[in-house]
Amino acid sequence: HDMRDTGRATWGPAHLRWLSEVVCATPAQHIVFQDYLRAVNEQTERLQRLEHELHEQAKAWRLNPVVEALQALRGGPLTVAVTLVAELGDLSRFDTPRERMKCLGLVPSEYSTGERRRQGSSTNAGQSHARRVLVEGAWASRYPANVSRHLQRRLEQHPKAIQDIRWKAQVRLCTRYRRLIARGKHANQVVVAMARELIGFLWAIAKQLPVRP
Repeated sequence: HDMRDTGRATWGPAHLRWLSEVVCATPAQHIVFQDYLRAVNEQTERLQRLEHELHEQAKAWRLNPVVEALQALRGGPLTVAVTLVAELGDLSRFDTPRERMKCLGLVPSEYSTGERRRQGSSTNAGQSHARRVLVEGAWASRYPANVSRHLQRRLEQHPKAIQDIRWKAQVRLCTRYRRLIARGKHANQVVVAMARELIGFLWAIAKQLPVRP
């Protein structure tokens, strides 16, 4: 209906105020529009309630130190960190990060005939929930390395060793994204490759934490 918000961002406070003031051409259209808007608001409130409850429950979890440490990484908010730890357990129990990559299906598939060996796309085997949130988190690493105010507040509670790993991850993953994109790789393929490397940084952070019973 060519009704467009002139603001810079969608679904923020300013955009929601604009939506509340929209008046459609006919009563029927306005009823449908308001019903759509109410459905969005209800789901947003539901997500907020679930995220709050998730945060409260995580505080009493014995693996909460791991969850808190993983949030030092860009693209690792609470939901991503909790999902990864719930699916994968304590990352530090693995000797190498490659063991974890195999469980997530993030290693290349392999086709061998005689002496010929060829690698294909990722196997996509194993824990799909953890793989999905890891790939979603990896998308955030395509931006230039920096420390936002929100991330800085999370970093203040972590030791220098974890902060150094976080910064190394930002620099390396952003550089890798730009290099592979410049070579003509599809963005989805590049982000999967970044997710594979991100596992290594998650493992390195988990190794910095005290051993838990």
